[in-house]
Amino acid sequence: MSKKKKDQLPKTLVEKILDKQKISYTQFAFPTHEEHHVAQMQVEHLGIDEHLIYKTLVLTGKQTGPIVGVVPIDGHLDEKKLSQISGNKKITMLPLKDLVATTGYEHGANTPIGIWEKAHFPIYIDQQAAEEPLIFVSSGKIGRSIQINPQDLQKAVSATFCDISTH
Repeated sequence: MSKKKKDQLPKTLVEKILDKQKISYTQFAFPTHEEHHVAQMQVEHLGIDEHLIYKTLVLTGKQTGPIVGVVPIDGHLDEKKLSQISGNKKITMLPLKDLVATTGYEHGANTPIGIWEKAHFPIYIDQQAAEEPLIFVSSGKIGRSIQINPQDLQKAVSATFCDISTH
């Protein structure tokens, strides 16, 4: 559960889900800017190692349907590795136009916690996260994140830690 503060941000659905599961997290709000009609977080100059901030990517494969990859924002998802691990011959990014209908979240707000709660899609977290005491993931709103223990995140969404990124 997050710390109680007078200036605490209103809770997102994701934070309420974690509270219900009694999983500890810390709320964060990042400034955003728009780039190519898509909101982007600005993390420079905040003193946070970008390698600890993870993006949630939604892909689809013929064998599994939608799957979720969670990788550091300073890295790239290796689609070949994830397709093999997930049991697909090939996977592709879910078209942007299908994102909200599929996950319930707009681009920039996808969160493994909310997606798992809504749809139980298979979730794969890059193995680098397992080595860290805390990582950041979206809390379901653009510019909002939570800092969470990756093992707690993995348990909350029944994720698999595996090598799915390139550096």
